[in-house]
Amino acid sequence: MAKVMILGGTAEAGELAARLAGDDRLATVTSMAGLTRMPAPVAGQVRRGGFGGADGLAANLMNEEYDVLIDATHPFAATIAANAAEAAETAGVPLIKLVRPPFERLPGDWFIDVPDMQTAVENLPENARVFLAAGRREIRLFAERSDLWCLVRMIEAPTPGETMPRGEVILGHPAREPEAEVALLREHDIGWVVSKDSGGRASAKIEAARRLGLPVILISRPDLPDVATAAHIDDVIEWLEDELFS
Repeated sequence: MAKVMILGGTAEAGELAARLAGDDRLATVTSMAGLTRMPAPVAGQVRRGGFGGADGLAANLMNEEYDVLIDATHPFAATIAANAAEAAETAGVPLIKLVRPPFERLPGDWFIDVPDMQTAVENLPENARVFLAAGRREIRLFAERSDLWCLVRMIEAPTPGETMPRGEVILGHPAREPEAEVALLREHDIGWVVSKDSGGRASAKIEAARRLGLPVILISRPDLPDVATAAHIDDVIEWLEDELFS
């Protein structure tokens, strides 16, 4: 039986694990960081916690005798992607990176591509009202601009003393329906959206910005290691067949 490790934490990783769970030729382990929360149980065996960098991951791959490694982490998980590439090379284990395509560009889209969150801050006009989708460490960059008013959506409330931009914090997961996001943006008189180019099917906030004709500052993805990549789960499954059973 071939042993497969999936570096997970994304919806695609969960879907891939479910697809592979039905193959009795495979033993699949999905590894997720300790803070990763999935909306549904993950099929197959699940491992939680880090490895201690590339060396720790390489040691685990060799000690546990994995046959292949699939990196299905977020497109912006640059450190994990680099560690996976280094570990796979050290362990001599074939690796493929499942990376969803960037957001589709449609006629009429008002997308402004920037390389990083700091540049996004600098590109916002004076006194802009901004809907902000960013990580906790990145949100504090917007506090440098006292003229901005930011609507920040977070899963967990800010901790006491945490640096936050001027504006309002709402707690909860992103809405699935664009209509809910349209109503939210209208309610708070939002004029700009800042988002990472996470890709895949357009998120509700991106679709809402389209419907309202709002500019979206999109943070470009970090460069990926030079490894095999796949844009879709079917491509990964085809790769597995070639690597393991051809």
